[in-house]
Amino acid sequence: MLSRIAESLYWLQRYMERTDGMLRLLKTSYILSFDKVQAGGMSWQPALEIFTALNAEQIKAMHVNESASLQYLVIDPNNNNALRTIITRARENARGVQDQITKEVWEQVNHIYHLVNNAQLTLKLNSADAITVLDNLIAASDQYIGISDSTMPRGTGWNYMNLGRFTERCLLTVEYVYNFYGRIKFSLKDEQDIIFWRNLLLALSGYELHLKNYNNQDHNRNVAKQVLFDHYFPRSLYYSLDRANKYLVDITNDNAAEGTDMLKRSFGRVNSQVKFADLATIEQVGLESYLQTIRRELNEFSSLFGQTYFSYA
Repeated sequence: MLSRIAESLYWLQRYMERTDGMLRLLKTSYILSFDKVQAGGMSWQPALEIFTALNAEQIKAMHVNESASLQYLVIDPNNNNALRTIITRARENARGVQDQITKEVWEQVNHIYHLVNNAQLTLKLNSADAITVLDNLIAASDQYIGISDSTMPRGTGWNYMNLGRFTERCLLTVEYVYNFYGRIKFSLKDEQDIIFWRNLLLALSGYELHLKNYNNQDHNRNVAKQVLFDHYFPRSLYYSLDRANKYLVDITNDNAAEGTDMLKRSFGRVNSQVKFADLATIEQVGLESYLQTIRRELNEFSSLFGQTYFSYA
């Protein structure tokens, strides 16, 4: 497979995974904005910190303004990580590899692109229809995931797509955990109630699973255990790295390019730090330092993967 094709497939899925993760955080933030007591005026702050390059003063001025926050996160051209921008990049990558993806996948990407470029979108985001817009986009994103899974052939292209998907998911989970735990200075002991953690868990689609699996009140540790180390939670760091490893092995076995040994060592370092870690390990090194290390090594792996397979300089 040409490196240009592989790169487009990889980034198509990274952008679509980022879209899905961002939409769930936006919906959580929107719902929370109606609960001023529990939100504490902070409902849009996590999304603005994660998905924009605004400084602290700009975020402080904007995060209490629901309409301004939603517009900036979804459609503002000044935000390089706005939802519309991300989906446009995904569509550009999909358009360049139409012969490598199924017709159904292309049509669904195109459908989402037209949803977010609807002429009435600005008006709807400023009205009570905003939640409907988010729900429709989430439904379309869910359909994309299902269509991709049910129609794409399990070949080389599928491996690049899914390595991109799970690499992006790892990074999103790290960013979400870093942001929410940062609000309590990364403490596993400064106990917060489940209402505080509900927002993080909803953004990762893990709230109901948490209520079913964890019955004690040690919420800080329980949430960290689920989102970092749960073997069966599909958005946990452990699960996402395990799936990324599967597709990386398939890619390197099919195409043992120069530098793959270094690439596998790079991934192995970050994978082992999660696979063989637990909360006791985190308490020794500190959660903040642990997450920073994981984030740095994931980005180093992503950069090295691009150099190895996409001929990045």
